[in-house]
Amino acid sequence: MPMRELVIQFMLGAIVACCAVAATFFLRFWRKTRDRLFGLFSLAFGVLAMNWAALAFTRTDEIRTWLYAVRLVAFLVILYAIIDKNRARAG
Repeated sequence: MPMRELVIQFMLGAIVACCAVAATFFLRFWRKTRDRLFGLFSLAFGVLAMNWAALAFTRTDEIRTWLYAVRLVAFLVILYAIIDKNRARAG
């Protein structure tokens, strides 16, 4: 395996680990407060961790396209959580 591919795989592993840590972090706060914002953030970061892990093992471009769609859904969940939290505060 060329050096470039090894570096890419290493970086993808680091991203997976960071997303998993963030998901665990937000899950801990959700368990303490039962605030929907923390639960949705934990869900989104968990999906992102699985997405990056799947991307590390995927070689075909067709599957990678669907993985980008999954990542879009995770970011939309984050956006929804922020909007939902602000709407609850205003009302």
